[in-house]
Amino acid sequence: MAQVKPKVAILATGGTIAGSANSELATTGYKAGVLGIDVLVKAVPELKNLADITGEQIANIDSSNMTNEIWLKLAKRCNELLSKVDGIVITHGTDTMEETAFFLSLVLKSDKPVVLVGAMRPATAMSADGPKNLYNAVALAANPSAKGKGVMVAMNDKILSARGVVKTHTLNLDAFSSPDFGDLGYIVDGKAFFYNNATKAHTKDTPFDISKITNLPKVDILYSYSNDGNAVAAKALFANGTKGIIVAGSGAGSIHEDQKNALKELMKQGLKVVVSSRVVSGRVAISDRDKELGFISAEDLNPQKARVLFMLALIKTNNTQEIQDYFLKY
Repeated sequence: MAQVKPKVAILATGGTIAGSANSELATTGYKAGVLGIDVLVKAVPELKNLADITGEQIANIDSSNMTNEIWLKLAKRCNELLSKVDGIVITHGTDTMEETAFFLSLVLKSDKPVVLVGAMRPATAMSADGPKNLYNAVALAANPSAKGKGVMVAMNDKILSARGVVKTHTLNLDAFSSPDFGDLGYIVDGKAFFYNNATKAHTKDTPFDISKITNLPKVDILYSYSNDGNAVAAKALFANGTKGIIVAGSGAGSIHEDQKNALKELMKQGLKVVVSSRVVSGRVAISDRDKELGFISAEDLNPQKARVLFMLALIKTNNTQEIQDYFLKY
């Protein structure tokens, strides 16, 4: 009797993996998000040996142009499909892949595997990495041992958690790692090997329900630096409707006094401020005095991931301590 294959849905959003250039030698200067899902699947005929594949085009963009609207559309479709399939693969550009992965890990309500995958080289390059990455991602999504691992990223034979994954190189094939948490595992010839677990609460264990949400609160990121002039920017953002600001502080979360003084005044008017760090890894340390003023620690989340959690937290509450508790838990 023929063995029933697992069902895996591939949701395409564009990116380099669907990119095209005029030369097979070109790995930069290409146009991302050109090829459709049918072309990507056809390029890897071995996928049919792994699973019963279906494909959908959610978007076809350069991921640097990702929007809240596409995030919500993608998440809602995932939640619909997860009751019908064994796993989901999402093809995605690498620029904002870590943000999308973290967002999905906070709003999806299933323990079935969801795997994001992309490429560092366009599909037209002679050394394109997309086909092998896609094969690995489908193999991972179809693997029963991936159940309960949360949202993952499969790149360059690595398995990375949504919370831990960071893009750490602009062009290399080995562009993703988990500086603070370590990789979840690796993939060899389509077989997944796990040697780590995601320790923070995710997917079914999060309280964030986006089923009836049509947009997310406006949260922006400001960078702290020598001779910082962001006091002007902070005021302009708040006047333009920003509900929260992530500060990418120096060191363990230090903020230039000029920007900090402006933020203190805006916080009195209702602005919420989360302090992250521009440093690659490590935890933010906030003084007791700053906690009393209402500054919130992003803990070990980088600025772009802190923004994702901050937006979802603001859907639930405006209470500073409750927001801080979300950063401690997720």
